[in-house]
Amino acid sequence: MDIRPTTDQDHEVFIDTVHAAFGRFPETPGEDGGGVFWSAYEMDRNLIAWTADGRPVGTAGAYSFELTLPGEVLLPTSGVTAVGVLPSHRRKGVLTAMMRHQLTALRDRGECLSVLLASEALIYRRFGYGPATYTARLAVPRHQAALALPRARGAADTPATGSDTGSIEVLRRAECGGILEEVYDWYRRAQPGALSRPHRWWSLGAGQPPISRAPRYIAVHRDADGVPDGYASYSIGESETLTVDETIATGDAVYTALARFLLAHDLVTRIVFKHVPTGHPLRWQFEDFRAGEVTGDTDWLWVRLLDVPRALTSRGWFTDGELVLDVADAFLGEHGRYLLTVRDGKADCVPTGREPDLSLDVSDLGSIYLGGTAPSTLVRAGHVRAHRPDAAVLADALFRADRTPHCLHWF
Repeated sequence: MDIRPTTDQDHEVFIDTVHAAFGRFPETPGEDGGGVFWSAYEMDRNLIAWTADGRPVGTAGAYSFELTLPGEVLLPTSGVTAVGVLPSHRRKGVLTAMMRHQLTALRDRGECLSVLLASEALIYRRFGYGPATYTARLAVPRHQAALALPRARGAADTPATGSDTGSIEVLRRAECGGILEEVYDWYRRAQPGALSRPHRWWSLGAGQPPISRAPRYIAVHRDADGVPDGYASYSIGESETLTVDETIATGDAVYTALARFLLAHDLVTRIVFKHVPTGHPLRWQFEDFRAGEVTGDTDWLWVRLLDVPRALTSRGWFTDGELVLDVADAFLGEHGRYLLTVRDGKADCVPTGREPDLSLDVSDLGSIYLGGTAPSTLVRAGHVRAHRPDAAVLADALFRADRTPHCLHWF
C-alpha cells in the first residue's frame, strides 16, 4: 500500500473515494464548483491510500483553521476530515497507516495540535484524540416558550439578563452578504473552542447551514447604532417545527433577544436549538424550568496534542501553580514527563525527572486542554491517575477556561 499527498489532478478520484467509503454519491456542484460540502477541500493537504495495483482505497484530509484557546489566543490548527476506507479494505490496517502518516505530516508542518469531529467515538481515541467540547439540542414546545422576567435586583439594567436596546431584522440567506461572515468572525475570536471559517467556505457555500446555500431565514440582530452583532439561522419544517441551525451572539443580551424572537414565532408547535453549549443560561430563563428538553447531548470537537510543551504554553491560564504531567502516547510510541508552571497567565512547560502529579494518556490531555472536561472527572472515571490527594483539585483549577469551550463549526 502507498499513501501519498494529493494534487488538484486527484480531485475527482478523492471525491469519489471518500463518498464510496461512506456509501454515498456526490452531489452536483454549482457552476463555480461550490454549493457542496466538499468544495472547500484543500487538495494540497489531503492523502489517498493506493493498493499495489493502483486502486484508491482510503482518504484522509485536513483543513487549515484557527482554533480559539482559553485567553482568546488564536492557534493555527489542522481540522482533520474526509477520513474513510472502502468497505472492501477495512480492518486491514489502512486507517491506522493513514492516521500515522497524517500525524507525522502535521508535525512536519510545525503544528502542535489537530482537531476533528468523530463519526464514531470508538475510532479516534486510539489515535490520541479526546473529546474536548460538547453540545446539545434544546427542544421547547411553543406553548411553554415564555421567558421569565429577571429576578435579580436591578437586573433589567444589566447585560447578562437580556436587556436589549437593539433591533432584529429577518433576511433570507442570500440577502445577508458578508454580515454572517463578519459576525461569526467577531464571535469566534472570543469563544474558546471555536474554529475560524475561512472566506472561501462562505463564498463557495461549503458546509452546513448557514454557510451552505440551502434556503434559510436569518434573524440579524443590530445594536443601538445599527451594527450587526448577532444572528440566528432557522427554517420551519415538518410538524411545524422551527429548527435553529446556530445562534451567534457577541453577548448574553444579544443571545436572549434572538432566543426571545425565535421562541415567539407564530404558527409553529416546537422550537429546536441545534447547538446549545453546556451550562448555557437559556434553560434558566424559561418561566417553566422544564420547558426545555435536552436531547442529543454529545461530544463535538476532539483535540489531539502533537507537541505537548508548545500546546500547553500556547493557551491562556487563570490560576498560578505547578503540576507534573506524565503523558503516554501509545499510537506514536512516545512518552514524556513535563513540569507545567503557570505564573500570571503564562505557562512554562519543560521535560522533568520529578515524580508525577498526574499520569494520563495523550487523548485525556486533549480532553482537558480547552477546559471543557475537568481532570478530576477523568480521575474519578479511572482514566487519569492522581499520585497525590490534591493533584486533581489543582489540575481542575489550572485547566479551567475563562468561558465554557464550545464549537459550532461542522467540517
